[in-house]
Amino acid sequence: MDNEILELYEQVKDKLTMEEFQAKINDISKENEDLGFVDDYYAAEQVVNNILGASKDDQKSNGEILDIGDLEPGSQPAIVGMINSISNPKSFKTRKGKSGQVCNMELKDNTGEIRVVLWTENIKLLKNFKEGNIVKITDVDIKEGYRGDNEANLRPRSTITHFKEADLSKFPTYEENITDIEDLVPDTKANIIARIIRIPTPRTYEKDGKEGKVASLELKDATGEISYTLWNKNVDLIEELGLDAGDSVKILGAQVRERNGELSLTHWDGRIIKGDFDVPEFSQEFIKIGNITEQSNIAIKGVISKLQDVRTFTRKSDGSEGKLRNFDVTDDTGSIRTTIWGHDTDILLTKGGIVKIIGADARFDDYTDSGYSLNTNFNTQISINPENLSDEELAIFDEIKQKVSQIKRLSEVEEYDEDGIEVDVIGRMFAIGEINEFQRDDGSVGYARSAKFSDGEGRVNLTFWDQKAKQEYKPGGAYKIENAKVRLGMYEVELNIGTSARVMELPEDSDQARFLPSFKTIEAMIYTHKSISDVEEDDENLIVMGRIIDASNTREFDRDDGTKGYVKSLEIADNSGSINVTLWNEYAKKDWNVGDAIKFQDPQISFRNDSLEINVSRSTSILEPDESEINDLPTYDELKESIYVPKTIEALEDDDRNVRITGTLKEVFGNKILITKCPNCGNTVNQSSEDFVCEFCGEAVDEPKYLLMIPARLEDDTGEISITFFDNLAEELLDMKKEEIINLTDDGSDLGPMEGRIDDLNGLTVEVITNVSFDDYNEEIRLNPKRILSKYY
Repeated sequence: MDNEILELYEQVKDKLTMEEFQAKINDISKENEDLGFVDDYYAAEQVVNNILGASKDDQKSNGEILDIGDLEPGSQPAIVGMINSISNPKSFKTRKGKSGQVCNMELKDNTGEIRVVLWTENIKLLKNFKEGNIVKITDVDIKEGYRGDNEANLRPRSTITHFKEADLSKFPTYEENITDIEDLVPDTKANIIARIIRIPTPRTYEKDGKEGKVASLELKDATGEISYTLWNKNVDLIEELGLDAGDSVKILGAQVRERNGELSLTHWDGRIIKGDFDVPEFSQEFIKIGNITEQSNIAIKGVISKLQDVRTFTRKSDGSEGKLRNFDVTDDTGSIRTTIWGHDTDILLTKGGIVKIIGADARFDDYTDSGYSLNTNFNTQISINPENLSDEELAIFDEIKQKVSQIKRLSEVEEYDEDGIEVDVIGRMFAIGEINEFQRDDGSVGYARSAKFSDGEGRVNLTFWDQKAKQEYKPGGAYKIENAKVRLGMYEVELNIGTSARVMELPEDSDQARFLPSFKTIEAMIYTHKSISDVEEDDENLIVMGRIIDASNTREFDRDDGTKGYVKSLEIADNSGSINVTLWNEYAKKDWNVGDAIKFQDPQISFRNDSLEINVSRSTSILEPDESEINDLPTYDELKESIYVPKTIEALEDDDRNVRITGTLKEVFGNKILITKCPNCGNTVNQSSEDFVCEFCGEAVDEPKYLLMIPARLEDDTGEISITFFDNLAEELLDMKKEEIINLTDDGSDLGPMEGRIDDLNGLTVEVITNVSFDDYNEEIRLNPKRILSKYY
């Protein structure tokens, strides 16, 4: 039991035990379990009110009903008054998340007035009552309201009845005076009857760290127009009452405000009644799109023929973030680009949907085909798929919808012979390249990314630009692309996906995705799967899979334009053999784990360093194989046994790869273990006096890069061979980091304390995975170790 309920118990602890109190709470909660607003605190409050109220009732001699001006806090068996106003119900949630409703009445007699609060179950009683009725309400709690005045709260079992025995002289006469809009007076409450001519999109705002919402309806009667503002929960009345432009309404108790010399109405505790009231009809004039000139406050109807994504921007005035969205609206006379802003961008728009826009401004626009564009504002009403369209309008719009919603087959797109045509297509995305950054002529940074797209009948290349390039796309996923622009490439048609295009992933069970072949089917149609031993130089449309058996560290380098680049090497293997892989940039910065299965879609196969290798190009996708593909690959342990073949030194050949050699180190050459390199060109630099100078670049080098190198001879029972350990392997051999070694030596020329450490390597037995190459200078084969498996004395 929480502290708030314990505080309530303190008021009645002399009349019942804690157990009895809890039991009564449980009874009320169970009795009202279908009411959203009844929680334990409310039930406890009812128990206390029932007990304290009963005590006061016992003191009343004849059960008389008090005048409103004489009411005091506590339980009252009944109150009587004339209904002066009734509010529209508002929805709410309890602290426990249950839903409920609340509304207010104002009761009056000649002695005063009181606000009456009705809850979910009481509200249904109001259907038989209206303003001016004299009513009796039983079983109420009088308490202090939020304004400091008394407030009457109904209980779940409260009743409301017409009080037929009322002495009418004790109650004021209700007068429902309707005021014309032109006669409204500031700082008063007024009743009006008017027709809604516009309902703009509700907007949110922030005040004191809390978010609220607001909507301003435009009203009109025979004498004028005025805005009527709904705040927060009252905004929900638009939907709950089904309000729309053209509806006639009676508004009771609206507050009249004046600001900057202009009057407006605000809804608070008043009531909106939708009905067939005597108010002039209003007919909104709509302009044909082909007749638009530069003008304000116009209304159009049409079909959304082109739709762009929501874009964000930074306002220059205060640095805040704004949102906008562009779309084209088409009728039988033409099209116009329309821009919506802020909260209007949250409206659910679909290409091919019918839209009604009231209160927008048209302006000259040199960048549109029509020469004009449409801008919405705070008071614009935007209605999607509006009702009450004429049969003629529906026929026109249906014909436009058929044209703009047409999906093009990629086999058709492949035959296009004209640039710039915009098409909508559906297909599967595959061979998704990495993001490439470039600099435009104006100095701005742009982004591009390529992919391939197929619907099973045809295939086109895609090029994504800027924000579209930076989005994540799922290889094999089904996508719908709107407003893709045809570009005639050198050999085939391409589609440009820029700012005005939209890319939407389709659920696999959607109607649009069901007709597409599976990703595996499309792969089989386009690509050839090859084992590693079967790949050939310049193979195209290829898929190669394997397990990673080796991964180098990522290396950073400087490009010619001054930007940073990244490169990393992998080695992968399958049942047939192994091959090196070169990764660039984002792929190079990713962590790749030895033993993982990996799949390359559309890689470049090139000949380098006397062997074939995979080069990941812009059009290459790196995928994770599916379960069946993984099962076809040998395990990492199986690969180690089949690829890392143990050999003796005597049996080595100059093209051996990934052989396993065990031998003892001798003649470890430690006279210079650090080689200084130019950070710009990578050539060896020599020290001149106190400076390093690169002979290739011809410039002094402030901070050279260091290559750690330990040459030695490796000996087993069958012979000996030269071997050199570089960088990571040298660090592993010495159990030291390169930075430590640099600090302990004089740039590698004076070994200092490292001399003994290097001498100790003589006699060390090592087991290594290594490639074999022929040393042309010494005319002998030598070892290029890739990994140290073990070392011991």
